[in-house]
Amino acid sequence: MKRLFLLKDYTSKLDLLETEKAIKFVKDNFERDLASALSLIRVSAPLFVLPSSGLNDELNGTERRIDFQLKDIDESAEIVQSLAKWKRNALAKYHFPLGKGLYTDMNAIRRDEELDSIHSAYVDQWDWEKSILAENRNLEYLKFTVQQIYKVIKQTEQRVCIEYPVLKSVLPEEIFFITTKELEALYPELSPVEREYKICLEKRAVFLMQIGEPLSNGLPHDGRAADYDDWTLNGDILVYYEELDIAFELSSMGIRVDKEALIRQLFIKKEEYKLNNPYVIDILHERLPYTIGGGIGQSRLCMFFLKKAHIGEVQASLWSAEDILLLKKHHIELL
Repeated sequence: MKRLFLLKDYTSKLDLLETEKAIKFVKDNFERDLASALSLIRVSAPLFVLPSSGLNDELNGTERRIDFQLKDIDESAEIVQSLAKWKRNALAKYHFPLGKGLYTDMNAIRRDEELDSIHSAYVDQWDWEKSILAENRNLEYLKFTVQQIYKVIKQTEQRVCIEYPVLKSVLPEEIFFITTKELEALYPELSPVEREYKICLEKRAVFLMQIGEPLSNGLPHDGRAADYDDWTLNGDILVYYEELDIAFELSSMGIRVDKEALIRQLFIKKEEYKLNNPYVIDILHERLPYTIGGGIGQSRLCMFFLKKAHIGEVQASLWSAEDILLLKKHHIELL
């Protein structure tokens, strides 16, 4: 559902040049502190992969991928939709030790995205992945990692507010944990989006866990691919975004599937055909390490910290001529 927020009397707290400087300030500080907190090393990542590698992400399984032909390669290449599978493969290829991981800039194009105030066709996020022990595959370790990331988010917010005093910190000291089933029990009459809004309005910062598992109506809270996150050990970092009065997702992450979770989830989604996928075969034969990982939206974080009304104020992308004109009338200046 397209959500274009046209705020009455909106004025950006930073002009265009200040905004560009602030974007770099946010990204430099967050990236450095995230790498330190999670023991991550920056690596290079592909913009496109071959379909036969099995490394491209299918997301919810309905999004159309962008493919193109290279002069010297017979098979068409695809723009990555995420690096979830590539990262786990890279940890094995580069022989990362236990407790260490990688992060990278993930850039993608989502051709089927509905363009609005918080969604763009251009995806920019920090993708990260970390090698863990089999015994770390539990909720306690997941929550511990979420708390580390949330601490970095809080630190970055504080630094931004010191550098730009016109901006004020709003995040609570602690992040609140709740599962999708617990949230459904709290608000059974509401839709998943409405439930997220309710809990974020109350708690301000939430880690919503176990996304992909069927709820009481047989449907998941939200769609998740069957072959990377373990649905019992994943979640989204959500915050209340007062400027737009919405629940705002900053990150999706989780402990990745082992072979048991992989088989169970593939059968739930009736995707047994993926059992022949090279990446899936590697997991079934335990050739890949146990990992935890996720993606953190770069433009989402910048938008939140800089109090912007539209994601196009913190990233250069494409928008309809109608939207550009409408946004300009409401003093929203796009990059």
